[in-house]
Amino acid sequence: MRRAQQGVVLFIALIILVAMTLAGIALMRSVDTNVLIAGNLAFRQANTMYADTGLEAARAWLTANTASLNNNQPAGALHYWANYQEGLNFLGNAVAPAVNYDWTQAATVAAPDPAYTIAYVIHRLCGGAGAPSDASAKCMQASAGGGSGSSGLGTKGVVTYGVQALPGVSTIYYRVTIRVSGPRNTLSYVQAILN
Repeated sequence: MRRAQQGVVLFIALIILVAMTLAGIALMRSVDTNVLIAGNLAFRQANTMYADTGLEAARAWLTANTASLNNNQPAGALHYWANYQEGLNFLGNAVAPAVNYDWTQAATVAAPDPAYTIAYVIHRLCGGAGAPSDASAKCMQASAGGGSGSSGLGTKGVVTYGVQALPGVSTIYYRVTIRVSGPRNTLSYVQAILN
């Protein structure tokens, strides 16, 4: 009987033990990867949340500087352009370096958490500088209301007096691009249109 036993059970037990060890290591690596991904997503969401702070700062700057919005970089404000700078790359990965936006010129805002940096740039959605009423400015604008009569536009949703619609107020659009950098090299870009 003793001669018939060759230790096969010990060999099988060692193979099972090695397989269980490898499965445990794979499970630990999977859990670590999931924790890293969840942490990175949390930082990314915080970046996007802090972009609202930059958007509010840009809105406040536009409100405070309404008299000088027809010129590029008024009074040294390097973060404001009266034209939309067609072909500009905000990500900084363009082959031609001249196309990349220089984020050192952007305005910065203090973030609620000092680990984050918030920067923004404002572009008026016009083809050039100058008053929006100038034909050379070629501004993208919407009329807050329509007209009637010879223009052929209806008066739906417009205040009217008699048969003529009251003139609408024209609004200019501004594109605000916000860049938020945070821990673990997280970097988020958010764009919003203001009028």
